[in-house]
Amino acid sequence: MGVAKVSTVKSQNQMQRFVQHLLNDIQAVEYMLNNDWFESDVVRIGAEQEMCLVDAKTFKPATINMQVLESAQEYPWLDLELAKFNLETNLTPREFKGDCLSQLELENVTTLNLIRQKLEPFGAKILLTGILPTLRKIDLEMHNLTPRPRYFALMESINKQLQGNAYQLRLEGIDELLIKHSSPLLEACNTSFQVHLQVGPKDFPYLYNIAQALAAPVMAIATNSPIVFGKRLWHETRIAMFQQALDTRASQEHLRERSPRVHFGKKWVDESILEIYKEDIARFRVLLAGDDEEDSLALINDKKVPKLRALQVHNSTVYRWNRPCYGISENGKPHLRIENRVLPAGPTVVDETANAAFWLGAMIGMHDRYRDIRGLLSYEDVSDNFLKAAKFGADSQFNWLGGDKKIGACDLILQELLPLARHGLEKQNVNPEDIDKYLGIIEDRAKGHMTGARWQLRAFTKLKNSITKDEALTVLCSSIVKNQEQEIPVHKWPLPEPVDLDEYSPSKLKVEEFMETDLFTVQKEDLVDLVTEMMDWTKIIYMKKKKKTGKLVGLITSRLLLRHYATKDKPGKKKKSYLVKDIMIKEPITIHPESTILEAMNTMRDNKIGCLPVVDKDELIGIITEMDFLRISSRLIERLEK
Repeated sequence: MGVAKVSTVKSQNQMQRFVQHLLNDIQAVEYMLNNDWFESDVVRIGAEQEMCLVDAKTFKPATINMQVLESAQEYPWLDLELAKFNLETNLTPREFKGDCLSQLELENVTTLNLIRQKLEPFGAKILLTGILPTLRKIDLEMHNLTPRPRYFALMESINKQLQGNAYQLRLEGIDELLIKHSSPLLEACNTSFQVHLQVGPKDFPYLYNIAQALAAPVMAIATNSPIVFGKRLWHETRIAMFQQALDTRASQEHLRERSPRVHFGKKWVDESILEIYKEDIARFRVLLAGDDEEDSLALINDKKVPKLRALQVHNSTVYRWNRPCYGISENGKPHLRIENRVLPAGPTVVDETANAAFWLGAMIGMHDRYRDIRGLLSYEDVSDNFLKAAKFGADSQFNWLGGDKKIGACDLILQELLPLARHGLEKQNVNPEDIDKYLGIIEDRAKGHMTGARWQLRAFTKLKNSITKDEALTVLCSSIVKNQEQEIPVHKWPLPEPVDLDEYSPSKLKVEEFMETDLFTVQKEDLVDLVTEMMDWTKIIYMKKKKKTGKLVGLITSRLLLRHYATKDKPGKKKKSYLVKDIMIKEPITIHPESTILEAMNTMRDNKIGCLPVVDKDELIGIITEMDFLRISSRLIERLEK
């Protein structure tokens, strides 16, 4: 959940003092490693569950996490997250044996049900997914930052590192997303199910390397983040969104490399966890300073285990997908963990537990069979596999151990990784019925080629062809919530139908959620005959804008064209080639993207107009027409009839 007591670095003295503590912590880790202080005779697992809070009717973000936490003070395992529509729970660490997996599932289901009870008075629900499909760009403005000093300090520190004038998102999938954003709160798009595996210090480098190799196939079968702002992008878009949300770099003329703070890593670990800590200190500037200072070397001299507060703070601001973690067990001994941050939240708790079982079992199974995989697989292939898995999910083709031929993700899982995972779970003496249950879910997913991402993409595409985009996203999320509450594994989910939504209330919908953005525009010097042909070809109203800029300077409608052709050849009228500027409406009525569609309807009705340009800072960004309202009205009437 992160270190709470931190602040921005206000002076060089504060920076130097913190860096000195950071260097002391590195020396302390090195001493504890060399003198066998770390716990190594037990293996534990743990997890953190992040979640989205949504309105029970609209399924859009419910920014109520502070109120919910206040009403749930009796739950010490519940905590806030970065955005006001997120919460997080810490699940109990338990030994990796026996019924640990079914107990992990049971605890997660139980805590989520307790939170659901707290949400009822607020008219809200929990939704588990890597990225909430109904999330809007306006939901990620700074007013939705959870009001905690740590989060304000983090946002301020990241902004100070920004080299350009905005954060940029650029992603391509079925659709394309290309936008700028004013704050790193874009990070709050992402919710995950983070799984921890405690490892001994001598095994750490081998197991960490295996975690890197497994990241791609484990993610491929667990993808659940394909839709952002109504765009169908990567199967696990969360990977790219997280990196780009915190990417402070700007394009340069030179070829010098700079790494983003969210990254996969550049090489294998050779000897110890210290290699990762040292690289991250050398590569990434300090963002935050800890308010609670500790002299770790003095504690070491007194034979006391330090908390390594400075190292913990810095480690929490460098986002590796497999993150090294330091902690202190209840018996007072220090321990090391690998935190798997690859897995998204959802689709259900049983799916998440299956993902965890698959990763944990494969980690132990591969370590038992191969131990050191560096000679069997190049790091370049591992990095390449990771990016492919994020983009294509279960459709990925991987480079794998000792072979020149590529293998499909599902074939690799079925033929090699599931048997390894079973071997690993059996080696840990996990209950056979739990092994069968959770690995059986992974097997069924792989055989059916079905993940949360594939289900969302199929469902949304089907819905989008018959109803409006916003309504399709709402139906999608409504169906996800219903299936999650029944704990149905995702490979058994039916595709939703438009009628599956009990009610739909679009009156508070923002114009930017409803408008058409795929626009054809013309210049004022263009021929009117060209505009006429374009309208006939595409059946779309066209906007007029200034050359090279998006500034709106006029509007042409089909009604204007009819009037023009009805009068242009009348007797006494000089024949000429008419241009757009000759007939356009020069000061059209417009509306702002954050207005509601009810305001848009009233504007069109009061001014007796059939289309309404959407303008932000004089720039044309969309359009709303009478046909848009007709489509949504017809769906509401159909629901009333039923």
